[in-house]
Amino acid sequence: MNRRPILPAIAAYAVLWAALAIHPADRSAWVLENALVLALCMALVLARRWFRFSNASLLLILLFLALHTLGSHYTYSEVPYDRWWEALTGHTLNSLFGWERNHYDRLVHFSYGLLLAYPIREFFLRVVEVRGFWAYFLPLDVTLSTSALYELIEWGAAAMFGGNLGMQYLGTQGDVWDAHKDMALAALGALIAMLATAGLTRATRRDFAREWIGSMKS
Repeated sequence: MNRRPILPAIAAYAVLWAALAIHPADRSAWVLENALVLALCMALVLARRWFRFSNASLLLILLFLALHTLGSHYTYSEVPYDRWWEALTGHTLNSLFGWERNHYDRLVHFSYGLLLAYPIREFFLRVVEVRGFWAYFLPLDVTLSTSALYELIEWGAAAMFGGNLGMQYLGTQGDVWDAHKDMALAALGALIAMLATAGLTRATRRDFAREWIGSMKS
């Protein structure tokens, strides 16, 4: 239950969030993007008395939030990863892969599944006490369903606010299949995470998430 190893990561995220909150590209879009972050942080604080994620899960959550924080600062469709890559290598990342749009939002949707499926699995192991196949399938299922819920929230917010703010929050960049691709990438990330977890569990003959849950009960 030692939290000391994770404290520097929490402090680093707090500094990053504060720094990128000072002059975001669009303040209104930044507020919309960070509303769910605030809700998640409040839920983690309120739930800490009866459920606590392991340090590994908290680190994965913080990494995802850091990616989201960067996206909310620039707005997702304007994150200048192409300029950063060009400064390092002399050519753009989009030209290397033949991309025609800003793909930072795709990265974050993929990371949603890849980074948060493991914490979701910990939650199921503790609350529902699932075993076997379901301990790996349910995190994938929840990742896909919550990803679909987020797309509905985006749609509702875009319809409510309209104009440039609505389009920035929606972030389709002219792709009519944007929501479908985002959900598919989240599911793919979760699938990779659960396959990796299952492989590690089999190779080591230890389920670290289950051991963490057991330590909370002892």
